[in-house]
Amino acid sequence: MDEVLFLVGPTASGKTAAALELALLMPVEVVSLDSMSVYHGMDIGTGKPTPAEREMVPHHLIDIVPPNESFSVGRYAAEAEKLIPQIRQRKNTPFFVGGSPLYLKVLTSGLFSGPPADWEFRGRLHERAEREGTAVLHEELRRVDAVAAGRIHPNDLKRIVRALEVVHETGQPISELQTEWSSPRSDRRFIVAGISRDRQELYRRIETRVDGMFAAGLVDEVRRLLETYGSLSRQASQALGYKEVLAYLAGRIDLERTVELVKRNTRRMAKRQLTWFRSFENIRWFRTAPGTSAAEVARELAEYLAAELEHRSSGHNAGDRTSRNGVSRTAQSKG
Repeated sequence: MDEVLFLVGPTASGKTAAALELALLMPVEVVSLDSMSVYHGMDIGTGKPTPAEREMVPHHLIDIVPPNESFSVGRYAAEAEKLIPQIRQRKNTPFFVGGSPLYLKVLTSGLFSGPPADWEFRGRLHERAEREGTAVLHEELRRVDAVAAGRIHPNDLKRIVRALEVVHETGQPISELQTEWSSPRSDRRFIVAGISRDRQELYRRIETRVDGMFAAGLVDEVRRLLETYGSLSRQASQALGYKEVLAYLAGRIDLERTVELVKRNTRRMAKRQLTWFRSFENIRWFRTAPGTSAAEVARELAEYLAAELEHRSSGHNAGDRTSRNGVSRTAQSKG
């Protein structure tokens, strides 16, 4: 039975750096588990590994479509399914790394259940329905998911809100997700590790990351994308960082407000990621203390993953341990 490894966690938790270090310790090939890294040219805002890093460690499902082209979860699943046996044929283990709970779900569970409820977002929609009427929300749904809007009565507020919520949380229309989801492979074992951090530490890292993105030229990157492609696809234009910079380039907000919005929205996304990851069973979380290096995290991950590969093949479980180097483990899926 084939084993497939995963490293997940919220944005800015340190997954990419740890994965690069781990790839030096284990025979793995990294497969991006990120919905926006598939797009050419969207480099700074997505935090892609650099070309040098990708040359050092094999990476897949990065830079495979132009940013003016749509890319669905169904296509991702199909591409991933083709990659897994190819990687196994090279005597390596597929190692999926990223922060997309949706992509983790499609690869490991296969059944569409949708993201957990975002009560804050739902509350805002209900307030709008009271002020503007349900028909306004139905028209908004028609613009982002005409198929779902055609199936839902204009007065069915509950289903309208849920359909809009799914687009908000996943970037994919609910009509596409419901038809594209397929059953997972039964001949695979999925070993999922996650990196978590104290909330304030995570928020500090988000602040630093966003400041670094703008210092590295995120605005110029978005400007070049528009010059090259004319416009971005619906999915790409909603990507965190790109959506806000597009508003800035359109003159709707100033640069200071743009940076503030990216930071705020990144914090919100990290919170949503953690909420959805908590719905998964059997994620082994590694809680990382401030100041812990990526190499130290990678050593702990490699020890756990190697033990899981060995113990699962012999019918045992690697069990819990308190680790060294500022990284602690928990077997609970609650993060």
